[in-house]
Amino acid sequence: MIRIYRPFLVCLIVATLFSTGIAVGQIASFTEMVKEAEVAGLAVVSIKNGKIGESFYGGVRSTETNPPVTENTVFEAESLSKPVVAYLALLLAGEKLLDLDRPLADYASYPDAAADPQYLTITARMVLTHTSGFPNWRNNRVNLPVLFKPGLTFSYSGEGFVFLQRIMEFITSRTLEDLAQSYVFEPLGMNSSSFVWQSDFAENIAVGHTDMGVALNKFTPLTGNAAFSLHTTAADYARFLLASNEGEGLTRSQKKEFTTVQVDAGDGIFWGLGWGLQPTLKGSSIWHWGDNPGYKSFAFLSADAKTGFVMLSNSANGMLVLSQVYETLVGGPQSAVKWLNYEAYDDPHYQLGRRMHFALLSGGIEEAKAVYESSKATLPAEAFDEVSLNSLGYRLLRQGLIELALPVLEYNAELYPESANVHDSFGEGLYVAGKLKEALLQYRASLRIDPLNQNGSAMAKRIEAAIEAAGAAQGDQ
Repeated sequence: MIRIYRPFLVCLIVATLFSTGIAVGQIASFTEMVKEAEVAGLAVVSIKNGKIGESFYGGVRSTETNPPVTENTVFEAESLSKPVVAYLALLLAGEKLLDLDRPLADYASYPDAAADPQYLTITARMVLTHTSGFPNWRNNRVNLPVLFKPGLTFSYSGEGFVFLQRIMEFITSRTLEDLAQSYVFEPLGMNSSSFVWQSDFAENIAVGHTDMGVALNKFTPLTGNAAFSLHTTAADYARFLLASNEGEGLTRSQKKEFTTVQVDAGDGIFWGLGWGLQPTLKGSSIWHWGDNPGYKSFAFLSADAKTGFVMLSNSANGMLVLSQVYETLVGGPQSAVKWLNYEAYDDPHYQLGRRMHFALLSGGIEEAKAVYESSKATLPAEAFDEVSLNSLGYRLLRQGLIELALPVLEYNAELYPESANVHDSFGEGLYVAGKLKEALLQYRASLRIDPLNQNGSAMAKRIEAAIEAAGAAQGDQ
């Protein structure tokens, strides 16, 4: 269970310093950081004292053609789309076109969720605070389920934002892209931002990359998606970040609500209307992140707007540098960063996992085991606990590399046979692979060690029911 060195870019790193303020040593550390973390390209725009400050641009837009990342580079901004849609919803509410507390189904029906009448109570406020009850994504199911009573608790959901998008488009008879351009992008001078593909993007686009630096085919949306299709530059999004903090165009009460705690998201993090909130002695800092295949992003601004930054990357490794970028430009508690629970490139657990990943690709699990042993001479002792292989296994599962993940998780179970968590993780990998009987054995092993493992108990019951149903189906044939 976890809570949701090949220097191939050495010759490709380009760093640019604008104005003054970010020290030369910090720029040097960013350049080295991008190289060490194997991030294809990175754009960082800082905010200082309520204004856009200095910027860093490193790496390339594509490892196949090697054009450098610059201030004009357009990235996929993934879930940084959501605060933009929240801002748009508030502006529509200010015009009395949308009531944040009126059920969205009152405006128009939503056939995707019609199978569950609970959806009839979902409001825009619930969507913006991630309390709609919808899953993040329905995973190819035709009917969109409501997993819990709307308004009850925080559960991050992209589906909720798609529902809200449909209603905003219905009540205005305009597309999301049209609304965003009129209400947000044009007024704020976000001239390189769009929810749909623009032909002008082609000469400046950063294509996504795998964690191994392989360029991916570019996603070119023809229709906007409120949850993830925003394309933008780091400077454009910094303008939006400042406008959100100032509440430009919002009433006084709306501005207060925009960045006021609405729901507890756990582990010291809360959610406002579209923004994540990190409490401080000076008020709540606003933040959000994005995570699409081949792209990673993060935006943060302190309550007094004295410190903040926007970070966009075109690499699956992008979040490996988040902690260092935050520490350099903001400093202090990293509650939001810790809540996201991404690995850091300088973490010994990650470094060991990275070495083993390369070994798996070149020689399979036996070579990876050899690398595990040989690395004891060069990595600190803290790298050699159950976390390293558990994290590697989950990373491979997220990438769909099940055939690589299973031997890693199995090896971890051999190394730590008395760890309930390790058996639970191996069980999850087997379950994903469709090996139900083997998965059940691992969950039962986990429960023998830790009878209070609620996840293990729930999964064991689910698998037992699935095995029983499969047996009954075979008996009927």
